[in-house]
Amino acid sequence: MKIQVVRATMPYNPKIGTPITALDTPSMVVDLSLMESNIDKLFSHLLTTGIRIRPHLKTTKSVALARKLVAAGATGGCVAKLSEAEVFTDQGFTDLLITTVVVGKVKVGRLVELWKRNREVRIVVDSEAGIRGIEEGMKEAGVQEGKIMTLLDLDVGLHRTGCQPGEEALRLARLVRQSGYLELIGVQGYEGHLQHVHSKSERRERCLEAMSILTKTAEALREDGHAIRVVTTGGTGTAEFCVTVPGVTEVQPGSFLFMDTDYRNAVGTHYSNSLTILATVISKQGPKCVTIDAGLKSLTTDSGLAECKTPGYTYGVLGDEHGSLSWTDAPDLEIGDRVEMIPSHIDPTINLHDSYYAHRDGIVEEIWSVDARGKVQ
Repeated sequence: MKIQVVRATMPYNPKIGTPITALDTPSMVVDLSLMESNIDKLFSHLLTTGIRIRPHLKTTKSVALARKLVAAGATGGCVAKLSEAEVFTDQGFTDLLITTVVVGKVKVGRLVELWKRNREVRIVVDSEAGIRGIEEGMKEAGVQEGKIMTLLDLDVGLHRTGCQPGEEALRLARLVRQSGYLELIGVQGYEGHLQHVHSKSERRERCLEAMSILTKTAEALREDGHAIRVVTTGGTGTAEFCVTVPGVTEVQPGSFLFMDTDYRNAVGTHYSNSLTILATVISKQGPKCVTIDAGLKSLTTDSGLAECKTPGYTYGVLGDEHGSLSWTDAPDLEIGDRVEMIPSHIDPTINLHDSYYAHRDGIVEEIWSVDARGKVQ
């Protein structure tokens, strides 16, 4: 028996020009003035160094926002997963670096098909098994010409992925050089373990140590005859330090665009919290406690709890669909009141929503799709 899937037509369809007070909740809203200020702050500083900015689009998952960043001066973008690269490529955004290694026969098959229609895509490798798997996939697909632009992923202290500097890096680079299907163009080293170090001086010192590993490895590879032209690294918490290091060619900040409480607590308020989740008070559970319609399906908790944009209220989780706000001295909240919640971790929170409602002075000016929502393969 065949089952036909019919997509429901949603009767709710907000338009540009809608006041955010008229949006249903929960809704993901962006203050355009704050977001644009964040873009200006980062690009006006980093572009003057001559280092390319390749923003990490795993944060936004949005082609429209990727294009805004390129218009501001970015060079292409990064994605974390192959499926994200497929979505961006299908919408004509092709200058992409997939920052996670591509492993497994099925995924390699998808990579080969992606590369056939997007020769700008770049990948990273960190093992002989990974290199051999991609070579086998290319061979099985009958590829006769062209090579995938490849970077060696280096462990600079995060211990998540990446090969070790020194002999292992040299060995893998030589394997790529011998490959008929891969072209080694650079190295990647992500110091993710340092992004949220609260002490700026400690974050800077440890970042520079990580950059020393990365740039020395790049130089060692050049001495071994490899044409290393890309040295990519950095995030929102470290990009300002990475660009000061000779040998680094590009940085990958992403969260700066919207920020979250975790990053704010670590790096301060230079960048503003421009994205919030709009919620409604739906029940009163005491004189100083209410329930809102934003729970685990609207706000993630892996980096702590979200915060109410209006100070004085404490958020609590009441399940998938509900959260609580309690207070002592803040103004009382009543059923029907609206609140804005600041996410604690921006990337997975965005992945819970379909659309951004971008407003200026409370009026929706743009609506962007979360194009790569759920693309985790």
